[in-house]
Amino acid sequence: MTMVDYATGIRACSACAVACDECARACRQTDPQALSRCMELSQDCADVCRLTALLMVRESEWAGILCRLCARTCEACAEECARQRLAECQECAQTCQHCAEECELLSEAA
Repeated sequence: MTMVDYATGIRACSACAVACDECARACRQTDPQALSRCMELSQDCADVCRLTALLMVRESEWAGILCRLCARTCEACAEECARQRLAECQECAQTCQHCAEECELLSEAA
């Protein structure tokens, strides 16, 4: 079994979860109906990132598989957030893209 250093992935997922929470909060406070897709994806992404980070911390055998799912979730969230004008959404888009890249690398290494 290959040992994978998950430290960068854990940091990326943790930062992404925080950015997604902020994005969802901003969407909810601004226009929850118009921004519902962004808000939903951000909440899903935050949850997937937290679970992925937890499995990486524990060095679970499922961490690599979840990293792949996390990368896809982050990519979808980044794409949606990039369409929005809110600063929190733009920040979320950048953070999600970084997390997607880190998780994709880790999924290949695991």
